[in-house]
Amino acid sequence: MGLTDFTDQIARGVGNVAGAVTRPLTAPFQDTVIRLGVTGLSRAGKTVFITSLVANLMNRGRMPQLRAAATGAIQAAYLQPQPDDTLPRFDYENYLSQLTARDPRWPEGTRHISELRLSLRVQPSGMLAGIQGPRTVHLDIVDYPGEWLLDLALLEQDFATWSAAALGRAERRPKGAAFLRALAETDPTAKLDEPHAQKLAQAYTDHLQAARAEGFSDCTPGRFLLPGDLAGSPVLTFAPLPPGTAPHGSLAREFDRRFEAYKRHVVRPFFRDHFSRIDRQVVLVDVLGAINAGPRALHDLRQAMAEILTAFNPGKNGFISRIFQGRRVEKILFAATKADHLHHTQHPQLTALTKALLRDARDRADFAGAATEALSIAALRTTVEETVDHRDGPLDVVRGRLLDSGKEAAFYPGLLPTDPSHLLSPARDGADAWGIGDYKVMRFAPATLTLDPGEGPPHIRLDRAAEFLIGDRL
Repeated sequence: MGLTDFTDQIARGVGNVAGAVTRPLTAPFQDTVIRLGVTGLSRAGKTVFITSLVANLMNRGRMPQLRAAATGAIQAAYLQPQPDDTLPRFDYENYLSQLTARDPRWPEGTRHISELRLSLRVQPSGMLAGIQGPRTVHLDIVDYPGEWLLDLALLEQDFATWSAAALGRAERRPKGAAFLRALAETDPTAKLDEPHAQKLAQAYTDHLQAARAEGFSDCTPGRFLLPGDLAGSPVLTFAPLPPGTAPHGSLAREFDRRFEAYKRHVVRPFFRDHFSRIDRQVVLVDVLGAINAGPRALHDLRQAMAEILTAFNPGKNGFISRIFQGRRVEKILFAATKADHLHHTQHPQLTALTKALLRDARDRADFAGAATEALSIAALRTTVEETVDHRDGPLDVVRGRLLDSGKEAAFYPGLLPTDPSHLLSPARDGADAWGIGDYKVMRFAPATLTLDPGEGPPHIRLDRAAEFLIGDRL
């Protein structure tokens, strides 16, 4: 362990102790604060989830399964300035206007971390209802890319370990062959040549982008896909290399050094400053997209979700545990998005598959004491359900406006099996295609909305998600 790592651990430990000592002692005299992390891999729907959640907490007519909303305990909800002035504000108003416009459109996806504070005025229930007035609960929503979360697993790896895993994945993924050809023309022991290093890093980045576009999930380092202000910097100019010697001044030695710099200057600050302060977490998962991409993409998603959970420190946020173990995530929700792409009769199959897909990840969290749940949701419903006549009998379909053409269409994606192993087994075995059935996913545009007073955007089970994540604090 280097001096920087050692002092970083000391600083993080002191911060945890300070937070543990201060918060419990002052809690009776302070407003309740819930820090909700929202993440998911690309195209899982993080921006839409947050926008719809906030809109439906402010106008609660469609939230019957959130008990505090159904009973009227939530008296008011309003936006306030966020506590962290150094983070970009989640652009809620702009995103909501895009989704509710006369010609609605999907907002751009998450490319950086952002935050939003929603404050709820809540009337206590039970024995305190008659003697205590309303209290304020602040919901601080932290939005960050799932690609960054996958990077936390790199903290436990050295350059050689990461390289071996990355090269193994490249052999089976899009544009992996092109990167491996460029690597075959490279002598890692030769003196560093910066233009060649940049060319090799770009070939690896092209491979990651192609893999993500084809539905693969585990694409690290995440900042290669979402570089932001780091684009073109040496900390993003490296690539995996085969095992071998690394003489002083060589390409291999420099790539090793840059990998460590990436962990030190990019990954650790994210964990220290933001991720380690999360109380509740929702991980959005595009299970249908992975099924559509094929067995290997589904297996890759399963592995990525297991790796994601290793980044959490699940368990109870007790006074003693905060002092000795740091702040812990108390509840984790794995939500399979885009449930509106299926008729409701298939939602149980999607939920069962999500639970099975994430069983390894859930078991780790449950064993550590965190409450976990898996749901099938649609943060914004884009379709209506119909039953149409088919040559084989009635067929349950969904109808919506296609994103690419703008035309209305009825869609039947295929029948999900009631036994998740019928998909997970070929995925685990590395099959190239599904042996049974044919599953397709259409891209629907948001539907034009007409909202009555007091109603948020239409959704599927967003109220159940909110009840699990924050209901106990309301």
